[in-house]
Amino acid sequence: MSLNKAMIIGNLGADPEVRYTQSGTPVANLRIATNEVWTDKSGEKQERTEWHRVVVFGRTAENVGKYLKKGRQVYVEGRIQTKDWEDRDGNKRYTTEIVAQNVTFLSGGSGGGRGGGGYDGPSYSDADAGPSGGSESNFDQSFDDDDIPF
Repeated sequence: MSLNKAMIIGNLGADPEVRYTQSGTPVANLRIATNEVWTDKSGEKQERTEWHRVVVFGRTAENVGKYLKKGRQVYVEGRIQTKDWEDRDGNKRYTTEIVAQNVTFLSGGSGGGRGGGGYDGPSYSDADAGPSGGSESNFDQSFDDDDIPF
């Protein structure tokens, strides 16, 4: 038995980028920041930001592109996937992303909301995308060096 599940709550670092596959399926790419705060042994407050790449398919991708903006807080559930490709110099490169199965819009950020961190919007899942389940596991995207890292 195995499990591949990711759950994050964070803020968008940029507006969503929505593109379409050759077959017309919408695909949204998100950059989401999560923060960890702790006190070190000397009593100093420490903070670390982790950036996550998230890819969303189907109707959910359209809704994300339509309603989310940089700074908006979201909850994402999905699976972790690593892709590899060759850059312009022939070097093998890798990127790890979360393929979203559920995206819930939360309060806060410049995208609107009531503040306070509570629930502020709809939840979209890949079930909203229709019979394909909202994802194309064989989706192949080519990357330019300018695209990675964000």
